[in-house]
Amino acid sequence: MGRMATSEERTSRRDPRYDVLFEPIEIGPKTLRNRFYQVPHCIGAGSDKPGFQAAHRSIKVEGGWGAVCTEYCSIHPSSDDTMRLSARIWDEGDVHNLSAMTEAVHAENGLAGIELWYGGPHAPCLETRQVPLGPSQVSSEFETGTHCGEMDLDDIQTVQGFYVDAALRARDAGFDIIYIYGGHSYGPVQFLSPYYNHRTDKYGGSLENRARYWIEVLEKVKDAVGSDCAVVTRFAVDTLYGTNGIEIERDGMKFLEMADPYVDLWDVNIGDIRAWGEDAGPSRFYNNGHQVPWTSFVKQVTNKPVVGVGRHVDPDQMVEMIESGTLDIIGAARPSISDPWLPRKIEEGRLEDIRTCIGCNICISRWEIGGPPMICTQNATAGEEYRRGWHPEKFPQKTSDDAILVVGAGPAGSECARVLMERGYITHLVDTAEKVGGHVNGISTLPGLAQWAYHRDYREIQLEKLVNKNRDSQVALGQEPMTVESILDYGADKVVIATGSFWNTDGFNPQTKQPIPGADASLPYVLTPEQVIAGDKPIGNKVLILNYDPYYMASTLAVKLAEEGHAVTVAGIETLNSYMEFTLEAPNMERAYHRLGVEQIEMVASRIEEGRVELYDMAGNNQPRQYRGPGKDPFGPNETHEWFEFDSVVLCTGKHSNNSLYRGLKERRDEWEEKGIKAVYVIGDAQAPRLFADSTFDGHRLAREIEEPNAQWPKPYKREMAVWGTVPSPTKNHEVEYQT
Repeated sequence: MGRMATSEERTSRRDPRYDVLFEPIEIGPKTLRNRFYQVPHCIGAGSDKPGFQAAHRSIKVEGGWGAVCTEYCSIHPSSDDTMRLSARIWDEGDVHNLSAMTEAVHAENGLAGIELWYGGPHAPCLETRQVPLGPSQVSSEFETGTHCGEMDLDDIQTVQGFYVDAALRARDAGFDIIYIYGGHSYGPVQFLSPYYNHRTDKYGGSLENRARYWIEVLEKVKDAVGSDCAVVTRFAVDTLYGTNGIEIERDGMKFLEMADPYVDLWDVNIGDIRAWGEDAGPSRFYNNGHQVPWTSFVKQVTNKPVVGVGRHVDPDQMVEMIESGTLDIIGAARPSISDPWLPRKIEEGRLEDIRTCIGCNICISRWEIGGPPMICTQNATAGEEYRRGWHPEKFPQKTSDDAILVVGAGPAGSECARVLMERGYITHLVDTAEKVGGHVNGISTLPGLAQWAYHRDYREIQLEKLVNKNRDSQVALGQEPMTVESILDYGADKVVIATGSFWNTDGFNPQTKQPIPGADASLPYVLTPEQVIAGDKPIGNKVLILNYDPYYMASTLAVKLAEEGHAVTVAGIETLNSYMEFTLEAPNMERAYHRLGVEQIEMVASRIEEGRVELYDMAGNNQPRQYRGPGKDPFGPNETHEWFEFDSVVLCTGKHSNNSLYRGLKERRDEWEEKGIKAVYVIGDAQAPRLFADSTFDGHRLAREIEEPNAQWPKPYKREMAVWGTVPSPTKNHEVEYQT
């Protein structure tokens, strides 16, 4: 990689208009070295994976973030969010593990923050089996079947004591910034909001009474640790419920004034936990800075520093936020995941090298599912800093002189080629398309998905720079399709097939594992998503989208076609793509369906004919199960088959890999040695259709491990696990060895 620039050299390259972003600011007894602040966000590390926690957060500080925080951190077993993975600070074991993060962050000259969390009705306590407590006994609108107990006055004192004890442990673990978490409908904001608080004693009723609990917690924590740590609260200044909750110009601003003496920094956001995509707004529905209409009120009532979020990715917009007095500090979660070195690149004058967050919320989906680690579509190293030793900006140099051919410049192929070139390999990236990006070029033209093109743009820019640096490498676009013969004769030492996948043209689907009779995309009235996007095939007025896909395609096409004036119906096992619940897109997509008049039918297709489709209810054979003899359904005949008239049918029934080149090369393996080919690999959708993020990861992973004897199969990664009979602990000094 060569010599890293010194701090003085980096500063001298910075555009002076960004100087305000690098001014220090006081936060209580602490000094934030600049205005870049990674707000609390989940990664799937918690207290159980101290190496992961330390590595992920400290890389950001190395990349210029002045402060980084944990995810939400439980203060007591009665606030347990299993099956998701949050942090905990219940005892000295948690202090020990979380100190791995603080030591690593301090080694990079950053501040470490911890977000103390008490969930009330939103804490399911599936592991601890305790009863969470709240201001009133209500059930959760977010968790399934979770009720809380109502705190009496003794309970209030006890839970407030949990905060104090946790704050003291946090201070002992080395944290500089201690949060009282009152966003996303958690803990103190439940007392403040009339939506949750139905009390009639001194903690309910008037705003002053509803604010009492939160203010007492802040006062007690500040008394306990305020001389050593900055005391911060995250506050949802508007829960977006109207008068049923907190409104910024009603209770929000008044509470800010009431609690202001007890905080050193306000971290402000909007929304609740039920639809927290209104906070972590997907780019499909919300642009950068979308919270400003609410959070801009905050500085009217406080002189304390204010940090806010809104997927801030544009340095000019960041400057405007500060100079306009809207915010004092730029808060980020998703942009800091997408590019942990975003501040450093601004400081070094390398804006074109920033991996801009595309706002797809794949990172959030892993927390929603409950499956660590967090992943990122843009940054394949996110979540892999400790367990695989990957650094987002540093790469191990090549260990051979192999020349590598990558066929296909989509997400997997372009990322693979980029990393291979970063490592110094002579790499040829070849594609028939005129532009890098593969299917991203098409999907980014769909409603709401334009910002997904940042994925393509980043790789396009980096590949151009790398080719200019090493003229033996090349990106060859607009080429004739490669054949098995042309690949064998190309002269490459290793070949990577990244030819993607295609939507099934015959209705092959996961439910029947068979095509749908009559489905044939060569017919004028049947289309695949690719054909709809290409726009080169006429589409009738009345459109049926058959959907078996859990992610974004069917619903996005429904919006596109409805906006173009078609009458759209979505039918299938998925009418509103279920994975969008995990990416927080579903509520607003449902609103779009209603606004545009998209009809939903929970039936699947049995056959297609011109002008009509036969649909049936999969549970329509609803008789009691019994043995009916061979060839007869145990649940009886399905009598729900019904014909519906449509002009055009769109098949979102599944995908298959475009892997004919890979299979053809494998069939001629006996010729590889003669042609000088050492290995052939397949990556991304060419191996199996998958998430956009996983295809990117796959290309990155192969490029990192291509010297391995059988690089098609990933190397085992480092696991953090408790060994029975021992106390788990992080390694001495919590050092992380990166592949450099």
